[in-house]
Amino acid sequence: MNQYDPRSVGYGQASRAEIDEGLRAYMLRVYNYMCLGIAFTGIVAMFVASQPQLVFMIFGSPLKWVLFAAVIGFGFFAPKLFFSNNQLVGQVAFFSYAGLWGLWIAPMALMYSGADISRAFFITSAMFAGMSLYGYTTKKDLSGIGRFLALATIGILIALLANIFIFESSIFDTILSVVVVLVFAGLTAYETQQVKNMYVAGHGQNANDQKAVFGAFLLYGTFVTMFIWILHLFGGNSD
Repeated sequence: MNQYDPRSVGYGQASRAEIDEGLRAYMLRVYNYMCLGIAFTGIVAMFVASQPQLVFMIFGSPLKWVLFAAVIGFGFFAPKLFFSNNQLVGQVAFFSYAGLWGLWIAPMALMYSGADISRAFFITSAMFAGMSLYGYTTKKDLSGIGRFLALATIGILIALLANIFIFESSIFDTILSVVVVLVFAGLTAYETQQVKNMYVAGHGQNANDQKAVFGAFLLYGTFVTMFIWILHLFGGNSD
């Protein structure tokens, strides 16, 4: 039986056309939320970057590691908030996460030129669109490779910290950048399929609204991570 058969996963006698129309509307909400999150991140980043004293206060002190831990921790523990009884809680969690990322990447607005940032954003958008389209349209179950890539992100985090505090190798840094981009490109396809499957599983309009915000949260984090490392890989210092 096809894994995407809507009659097998909770939509009863709904027609294929009704399911497809609902799915398109649902995915559009996911991408709209995601784009709003990216825009909010950019606004926060530009505002913070316009305040050099604030940048120095955060990134010239141990506060930067508190912020780093907050971003990582929020990414792991916030998903529980998206399926609370109050949809507003999930929306606040999503935009709080986007704001934390804005704080974290603010120094990049000072380190890189506008052309570097625009180029990295274009490359990221093209890669994300291609991999997300693949994840949406493929009939292949990506859950196996998705679980592997999710575990790989833990290894990447360990390698990143090791390079910061131990190796301090520019060659290792370049290799790590390439690995991160490839891993998160793969995660884009996997997460898109998972977001799609969440809708197909049914459970009503309210649940779908919550799933849309959660799906945006998943894809947003992947997009921003890809952007940061593509900028790191291809961007040249503005000075």
